[in-house]
Amino acid sequence: MRLGYNTNGFAHHRLDDALEILAAIGYQAVALTPDVHHLPPFSSTTADMRRLRRRLEELNLAPVVEAGARFVLDPRRKHRPTLLEADPGERRQRFEMLGRCLEIAAEIGAPQLSIWSGGLPAGVTEEEGWGRLVPAVHELCERAATLGVGVAFEPEPGMFVESMEGWERLRDAVSHPALGLTLDVGHVRCTEDYGPGEAIRRYADDLRNVHLDDMRGRIHDHLQIGEGELDFRAILEALREVNYQGVASVELSRHSHAAPAAAQVAFERLQAAASAAG
Repeated sequence: MRLGYNTNGFAHHRLDDALEILAAIGYQAVALTPDVHHLPPFSSTTADMRRLRRRLEELNLAPVVEAGARFVLDPRRKHRPTLLEADPGERRQRFEMLGRCLEIAAEIGAPQLSIWSGGLPAGVTEEEGWGRLVPAVHELCERAATLGVGVAFEPEPGMFVESMEGWERLRDAVSHPALGLTLDVGHVRCTEDYGPGEAIRRYADDLRNVHLDDMRGRIHDHLQIGEGELDFRAILEALREVNYQGVASVELSRHSHAAPAAAQVAFERLQAAASAAG
């Protein structure tokens, strides 16, 4: 396993500076969120991506790509449009962005693209939502397979697919070898009746990408490691037990105002938890 940090937690930094800071702290991976200021998906060139790949190799940072930028498609609507929209043109807009993120992943050497469903728009039924999401994710997996990249789907509280039950339904309906799971340990706390360690064990065969953040109760608020109620020693023990070999990245997008310090604190606390786990 390689410990990483999501660039959505460095919203006020240039990407090159963020990468250098993370490598200096000791991180071995980065969850890169293509955004309006960090490798914009539609304006970044192949040369930009190849330069980034060389820099990642120099810094010994293993990448995954995250498609969770808030306003990259619409400056007025957070996380919109989605694959669930009533307007087919808007659905295609999201799909093409995800396809572009797959190309970025392939160019920079990232084995996984992490995605989510988005929320169900007003006026769209649950049946319509599944009828749009499943074929879109299957088509995306087909495109990913040609590029040698996996699609790691993340259940997200408040979105159409928010729970592990929803993940199972999507996984079984899409039924594609390129599809795997992004598991956010804090999200498990919000939506399930069991802990993240148990989720890691239950879904070990699906696991392709991991997000690390703390939570209190069932409130979906990404907290600094050690400031919520999660047992990171147990989480790291579970990841070790299932021999997880991918990236586990800290996701603290609301800590960008103090990004270097937040990344340092998270790293030190996770290192302490890893030492305690033995």
